[in-house]
Amino acid sequence: MHDLTLLVMAAGMGSRYGGLKQLDPVGPNSETIIDYSVYDAIQSGFNRVVFIIREEFKSNFEKQITNKYTDKIAVDFAIQDLDNIPKGFLPSPKREKPWGTGHAILSASKIIKEPFAVINGDDFYGKESFQLISKFYGEGNNTDFSMVAFQLDNTLSDFGGVSRGICTFESDYITNISETHEIKKANNSISSSSFLELDGSELVSMNMWGFTPKLFSYLEEGFVNFLKLYSNEIKSEYLIPTVINDLIEKDKERLRVLKSNSSWFGVTYKKDKPYVQSQILELINAGSYPSKLF
Repeated sequence: MHDLTLLVMAAGMGSRYGGLKQLDPVGPNSETIIDYSVYDAIQSGFNRVVFIIREEFKSNFEKQITNKYTDKIAVDFAIQDLDNIPKGFLPSPKREKPWGTGHAILSASKIIKEPFAVINGDDFYGKESFQLISKFYGEGNNTDFSMVAFQLDNTLSDFGGVSRGICTFESDYITNISETHEIKKANNSISSSSFLELDGSELVSMNMWGFTPKLFSYLEEGFVNFLKLYSNEIKSEYLIPTVINDLIEKDKERLRVLKSNSSWFGVTYKKDKPYVQSQILELINAGSYPSKLF
């Protein structure tokens, strides 16, 4: 088994949620969603986890999350900082948040030299999803990028609209990811802000990716081009799906779709939390997880 790293994006503030939801317990022994992801990664053969965080959260993060499993997997941190941008650019003084998921992943470029999976820190992806990426890169042969896809109707919230990347693909390779907003359940159907007709069976991106380190050179080049256009804006974000779409369209990279049957759930809104807790309890009762993870 070759080295494989889990890169966890955990620098977000959770604006719709109202707090740093990455530290919010959902398991019976105060486990966070991140704890379940790290447990699944360890079980699937990952041997290191890197957390992308903001400097001001680091001590809380270590205390509440990473200290409990540092003897089970190698742990590192990458700091996403608003001011960590290429020379010649300055962020707007009014900008408060960093530059999005592409910038977040780029912040780990100096410490990752092996294939790696990328996940959101506040999403539950399920064991099979980690196994798919581990199997794809575990032999050291695959250099394609990859993405774990979930069925749309398994990823919706009962408490408001969500954004999802709707995927089109041919022969196991994704040809386009269309970011679609305000997707919600509506009277036995699904509505969204776009003209797309959705029935719930579509495959969607939940920001679970598999990459090799060559991604970083693409991100560096793309971020410079992004800043030339948007450095003065206070909310524009450099997003990984946009970067990947561009690479696909220009035939620079292929993106393999890895279809997961795992349950996905996340805490987009505070009202989602009791549902997540009940789902985790069901998985524990079914024997998928021990009652106490670490």
